[in-house]
Amino acid sequence: MSNNTLMEFDIQDFLWNGILKESVFREKLEAHDWSQYDNKKVIIKGCGSTPIPTWAYMVVTAYLVQHAEKVMYGEPCAAVPIFKRAKTVAATDTQTPAS
Repeated sequence: MSNNTLMEFDIQDFLWNGILKESVFREKLEAHDWSQYDNKKVIIKGCGSTPIPTWAYMVVTAYLVQHAEKVMYGEPCAAVPIFKRAKTVAATDTQTPAS
C-alpha cells in the first residue's frame, strides 16, 4: 500500500452494542494494531446514527499521530486536516575545506 492511499479509521467499529461505552472503547483502542497506520494518510470516520462525543475523536487522534503521516476527519471529498507530520531533512555530511 502506498503512502498516497487513504486509510479509514471508523469509530463505529469500536462501539459496544451500537453505543460508545468509554471503558470498552478505550480497551478496544489499546488492543488495536496501530502500526498499520505507520506513515499513512488516515481519515477518521464517525458518521452514523450513533452520536460520538468530541473526546472520542481526540483520543483516537492521540493514538494516530504517533503513527500516521497525516490525520483527517470527515468524508474524503471534504476532509478536515487535523495533523500532518513535518518532513524531516536527512542529515548531510558537510565538510569544510582545508585551509
